[in-house]
Amino acid sequence: QVQLVESGGGLVQAGGSLRLSCSASGSIFSIDTMGWYRQAPGKQRELIAAIISGGSTNYADSVKGRFTISRDNAKNTVYLQMNGLKPEDAAVYYCRANIRTLGGGPYGQDFWGKGTLVTVSS
Repeated sequence: QVQLVESGGGLVQAGGSLRLSCSASGSIFSIDTMGWYRQAPGKQRELIAAIISGGSTNYADSVKGRFTISRDNAKNTVYLQMNGLKPEDAAVYYCRANIRTLGGGPYGQDFWGKGTLVTVSS
């Protein structure tokens, strides 16, 4: 069994900052790509940022220069530092990880957290 748990969401004023965390636990052999997604009311879930095991990152254009994704492989944890938050950033933020499980062979499978709510007031 593998579980992802997000934390760090909350209510902030426009221009403020939040740091989200997502930790994976369970029968983990290794973790490849980890990423953050968000879903606002009435919209589809979208990819915000991704990071591979070696540290290379990719960002959605809407958050470049404001958000930073990082990971601590020893802790099986990925972070999202969000600065300069805007009202349009308000959403439920979800963590996703491609994980090879113990005894599961050479290919990983995707696991999702249950989300953490970010609200931005103006």
